[in-house]
Amino acid sequence: MERVKVFMLMAGLTALLVVLGGALGGQQGMILFFVLAAVMNFGMYWFSDKMVLKMYKAKIIDREAAPELYDMVDRLRQRADLPMPTVAIAPSEQPNAFATGRNAKNAVVCCTAGILKLVSREELEGVMAHELAHIKHRHMLVGTIAATMAGAIAMVANIVKWGAIFGGGRSEGGNPFAVLAAAIVAPIAAMIIQFAISRQNEFQADETAARITGRPMDLAGALRRLDTYSQRIPMQVNPAAAQLAIVNPLRGANVMRWFSTHPPTETRVERLQALSNDPNFRQLGA
Repeated sequence: MERVKVFMLMAGLTALLVVLGGALGGQQGMILFFVLAAVMNFGMYWFSDKMVLKMYKAKIIDREAAPELYDMVDRLRQRADLPMPTVAIAPSEQPNAFATGRNAKNAVVCCTAGILKLVSREELEGVMAHELAHIKHRHMLVGTIAATMAGAIAMVANIVKWGAIFGGGRSEGGNPFAVLAAAIVAPIAAMIIQFAISRQNEFQADETAARITGRPMDLAGALRRLDTYSQRIPMQVNPAAAQLAIVNPLRGANVMRWFSTHPPTETRVERLQALSNDPNFRQLGA
């Protein structure tokens, strides 16, 4: 079901681009800016691991540096049937974690110094399993495609907007105000869809993580702790990398939920509770 939702959301992004393309008409600028957006996002995807680690000031570690964490990731990735990812630690005191990389063979899982001090071993297993779940479901790829489409929509909308202001739209019978309204609304809608994709990915990663560990409530407990402490301890990180974290590292009381990259923590906990109470729930490999 979650995959179907993501597919529908991606289809929505495509539809927005087609609508704007129709408003733009045959201008070559549409193709030019779409290719530019694709190249930029492809570059971010290809070098995402290095860029994101730099944004979080994280350092790659080996087993000698943190044997308990390294062995935990190794054990969980075997249960998830994944190759061993690179393991990294970010110096931030805010408890958090994320995964990045272009595919399972080039993936990185990273946790902050703060989370290693705050959560129990069982809760940390839930968090690391969540990040491995993102790798297993190729969420980094989906996120990159969504970013490419949203970026293209924003740039094409800008062309349409100025065309409507100065040229009244491409077609003589077109309503320039309607075209202008579409150019303004489309990028906002694209952003909402992109964030919705991110939220659906979080739900899917939560469920898969619960099946990897066999203990949904350990992840639920970790999410409660991380959500509380992320509001107390700030983290300076590029907003572009914020959606990768297991809980939003950039918190604001006045931010509307529609514009949040993460689902409400209470909703995530409720889903994990329901999974724990499901008599048909099974651990992976069990």
